[in-house]
Amino acid sequence: MKLDPKTLDRRHLLLAGAAAGLAAAAPKPAAHHAAAPPMAAPSGPDGALAAHLDSLAETLLDRWPETATSYGLDKGRREGLKYVLTDSSPSAQAQDRGFCAGALGALQAFPDAALSPRARLDKATVAYALQLSVDAVAFDYGANTLLDAMSETAGPYVVSQQSGAYSALPEFLDSQHKVETADDADAYLSRLHEMARTLAHEDERILADAGKGVVPPDFILANAIGQQQDLLKVPADRARLTLSLARRAAQKKLPGGYGERARRMVENEVYPALARQLDTLKAVQGQSGHDAGVWRLPNGEAYYAWLLKVGTTTNLTADQVHQMGLEQNRAIEARMDGLLRAQGLTQGTVGDRMAALGRDPKYLFPDNDAGRAQIIAYLNGVIAAVRPNLPKAFNLRLKAPIQVKRVPVEIQDGAGQGYMNPGSIDGSRPSIYYINLKTTANWPKFSLPTLTYHEGIPGHAWQGAYLTESGKTPLIRLLISGFNAYVEGWALYAEQLGDEIGMYDADWAGRLGYLQAQKFRAVRLVVDTGLHAKRWTREQAVKWAMDATGRTQNAMTSEIDRYCGTPGQACGYKVGHTEINRLRDKAKAALGSRFDVKGFDDLVVETGAVPLTVLGAVVDSWIAGGGRLAL
Repeated sequence: MKLDPKTLDRRHLLLAGAAAGLAAAAPKPAAHHAAAPPMAAPSGPDGALAAHLDSLAETLLDRWPETATSYGLDKGRREGLKYVLTDSSPSAQAQDRGFCAGALGALQAFPDAALSPRARLDKATVAYALQLSVDAVAFDYGANTLLDAMSETAGPYVVSQQSGAYSALPEFLDSQHKVETADDADAYLSRLHEMARTLAHEDERILADAGKGVVPPDFILANAIGQQQDLLKVPADRARLTLSLARRAAQKKLPGGYGERARRMVENEVYPALARQLDTLKAVQGQSGHDAGVWRLPNGEAYYAWLLKVGTTTNLTADQVHQMGLEQNRAIEARMDGLLRAQGLTQGTVGDRMAALGRDPKYLFPDNDAGRAQIIAYLNGVIAAVRPNLPKAFNLRLKAPIQVKRVPVEIQDGAGQGYMNPGSIDGSRPSIYYINLKTTANWPKFSLPTLTYHEGIPGHAWQGAYLTESGKTPLIRLLISGFNAYVEGWALYAEQLGDEIGMYDADWAGRLGYLQAQKFRAVRLVVDTGLHAKRWTREQAVKWAMDATGRTQNAMTSEIDRYCGTPGQACGYKVGHTEINRLRDKAKAALGSRFDVKGFDDLVVETGAVPLTVLGAVVDSWIAGGGRLAL
């Protein structure tokens, strides 16, 4: 159902008003505010398409209010969005397919022949995303909406050790919901009220999925249950949801007792809703088995094929992805073996030698809070060191501010090892680079530079900074930007650039850490397809990953569990990286002396997150233009 953008403010005022008794305020109208970067309005067919895509973007913002907040777009005429959360009810999930089908049909009415290269790029990118959601119609369980596909969260389970409102919303409200004014604080309270409703909607979907035989594996369910039990043990006045608002309201000297109001809401609404969800998870626990893969679910083989398409934006089969992983694993291992032998490290497999290197005290930080602080400081130093070297890889000049933070303790058991949250469009909030510091043993010093190039610069934070700093990105492309193979493929390519611009020239161990990380992504291709297509057990996948990478059992167990929760996502990294390098080699061969690697790197960033097929077409046009293309 397409909503008229003119009605959005009123709709959200009403939604916020429903929580007025709790939030003590409704959103106040503000003057029109153009929050997106200013862009020249195109004319003709391009202008008609741009207007249509702008309308679609506004509708998506209405459907995805947290995304509006993440980009700093929940103000001015969109201020009502900061009071509400995405509708996660079963009916909203069902409506997504119809909405996307209608939007896709309307988009296809714009003929490509009349459009400029940039307009065709925008159209093809948005159409691909909409088609992914339309194709999910056969899988009426889990999390398979357009938002899920664009957020790297598509998967078979509504709630897992790494997904669900219980883990996502406290982090979102603390790190992304701004509290500068009383209106912001009121909106925070309104969203606390909405959180209880979101948890209830998830419960409905959990039970509905269980009725179809869709329940997380026992180890996933046990982890999620344990995390929720730990959350409920924290007194409401010490809960992160309470302390975040209390702290920030006090910093801004906002009257109104916001900390106490948040505490009451957590105690009387959020915690009871969370307790009900905990009971729901326990109620389905008896249906849970130990099989890890989605092959066991309804239409499971086709579902995994769809998840692979979401993750890789290709039509590669599970067997092809598996074979790619085996081949690249062997090739990278041979290179690592040479580097290890050059240092006199010759005994045992490459995995054995890397595991021994990872246990060497000279590379380890103390496994305590002081050691964790040392890691954060070290990462900030890596970021500072790479910045002056970026002109070796780019002509682009971007600010790309980054804040390094520890993954919150209350979700670290189920969270990934490292990830990035993008900064806001207006520059008021930097990108946030999270590292999981449950134990510092997972992070020998030589492993950290490549992680930082991946998550920070020239990886996710750099690529995301272009979108928000350039003023050339239409709003729809900010919202439809979660093409996993491009985003993660670029981040792996950024790790490679760290090597190519000389960051390891005096750091042989760091170069091994880089290659270990690349090998790890090749291993992901093997274990993800092993779990979901070849019926590997969790234990088999953990052992294979440990033997191949030399990483700890704790780290590899966390990773394997992640692949069980979001199948196919981990395959996008190496598939995307491989394709970017294939396109670079193709361009270099075609252009010869005219090839400029900085021009190529700029082109990939300026193209923005796209399906790999679309990226290939852009590079072909760049080649045809002699290494030039106006985007």
